[in-house]
Amino acid sequence: MGSVLLIEDDDRIRLSLTMALEDEGYTAHGVATAEEGLVAQRSDPADTVLVDLMLPGMDGFECIRQLRRVDDVPIIVVSARDDTHDIVAGLEAGADDYIVKPVAVKELAARLRALRRRARAAAPAMTVAAFGDLEVLPEAGEVRLRGEPVAVTRTEFRLLCELAEHPGQVLSREQLLQRVWGYEIGDERLVDVHVGRLRHKIEETPGAPRHLMTVRGLGYKLQR
Repeated sequence: MGSVLLIEDDDRIRLSLTMALEDEGYTAHGVATAEEGLVAQRSDPADTVLVDLMLPGMDGFECIRQLRRVDDVPIIVVSARDDTHDIVAGLEAGADDYIVKPVAVKELAARLRALRRRARAAAPAMTVAAFGDLEVLPEAGEVRLRGEPVAVTRTEFRLLCELAEHPGQVLSREQLLQRVWGYEIGDERLVDVHVGRLRHKIEETPGAPRHLMTVRGLGYKLQR
């Protein structure tokens, strides 16, 4: 089923979630601090990392940012903080998804299965999609801007590939949630935040994008 690293300072929650994930067939390892989590992920990388936001010492936001500097591992925020600001801040730090405590193990397991399905999904049939000075190369797993590679996460890459496979076509947030995250129903903020992060990586002026466009009331499209 894969391996999961849980970074959670509450001993009871950490133990119960670790045991529950093992019952679901995962290899699960829990640590109490961000610092321990960063060391654990460097020495024995897990397939997925779950991060609490409120941690002693280094907080979850900085932990996610540091993970993202060296690793494109899928990251899910697991936190009792459920207001929009904290959720968006966690996603903007580099998380792929979030789940609010108290955690329903079946829901968490479903999210993890969706991540695995995405990892196994075949690349789009296109070999190279060019949008001005932006190139998307699904088979190579690369994004290039003016010939130089752009560092994107797995989720950002899948989102860009999905839009590139339908150039000029508007895809709704619901469609993108289903095709990129594998969710029939989900929080549309996942899409909005990831689009915003991508714009900062691929657009010369993120506030006035040339390629990754918002179509108000409908969704997003990638145009040449």
